[in-house]
Amino acid sequence: MTMEMVELSTGTIEYVDTGGDGPVLVLLHGLLMDPSLWAGVIDELRTDHRCVAPTLPLGAHSQPMGPGADLSMRGIAGMVAEFLERLDLRDVTLVGNDTGGALVQLLMCDQEPRVGKAVLVSCDAFDNFPPGMSGKTLVLTGKLSPAVFGVFMQQMRLKPVRRLPFTLGWLTKRGDTATARWMKPILTQSEIRKDTVRVLRSISANRTLMQEAAEGLPAFDRPTLIVWAKEDRVMPPEHGRRLAALLRQSRLVEVSDSYTLIPLDQPAKLAESLREFTLVTPR
Repeated sequence: MTMEMVELSTGTIEYVDTGGDGPVLVLLHGLLMDPSLWAGVIDELRTDHRCVAPTLPLGAHSQPMGPGADLSMRGIAGMVAEFLERLDLRDVTLVGNDTGGALVQLLMCDQEPRVGKAVLVSCDAFDNFPPGMSGKTLVLTGKLSPAVFGVFMQQMRLKPVRRLPFTLGWLTKRGDTATARWMKPILTQSEIRKDTVRVLRSISANRTLMQEAAEGLPAFDRPTLIVWAKEDRVMPPEHGRRLAALLRQSRLVEVSDSYTLIPLDQPAKLAESLREFTLVTPR
């Protein structure tokens, strides 16, 4: 995936942009991930959509943020809003998976004017923040110094460690190649480790964030698609149904044979749902 760069007030953000005149999809990844999460989905949709996927400072980024950057979840949501403005993207369909879905919810609550539709794909919600064993374990490691955090994360070089339920094993059935690649920046760049520890500490300090966001979601009156993995062990399927009930214009799609990272486990099925949503659902 060819990367472009844009300078934000907080630092440099890399992103993928397929170009084109079709509906604009802005695709947000989660903690310790990068836009390659969406590679299979982009391959399916690039002929009739413009797909834009930024690399957010969530641990798999290669461009460190400035020392004064706000790396709380609200701060990173603000980066997404600034990103949309810098690229002059309008009437976008904002899509988030895992932590990316938490960021989408925050922007929904802010009534971000450049967002025309929203898609939540198996993501943090309600009291599941940080989510599951994997999220809670990762946030716990954020209490370490960046140097000791780096030593701890060296274990993630090993596939058996990555496949454990409390690391990445319950996030994806088929995506270990991607998860191994996502570890490289945090294992090799001290500045990225510092950024990541700042993110994790901000999450630890605000564990009610998604419950607060849920209170604001009913005010979002634009079309919303919720796509959830039926077998999800990290993001409870019940949360997908609760989100659908909260939102005024929502539709729920449940996906079989997938864990949380549906873009890795079932990219074609997710792309089909996105295409139907963007091309058929009225604004």
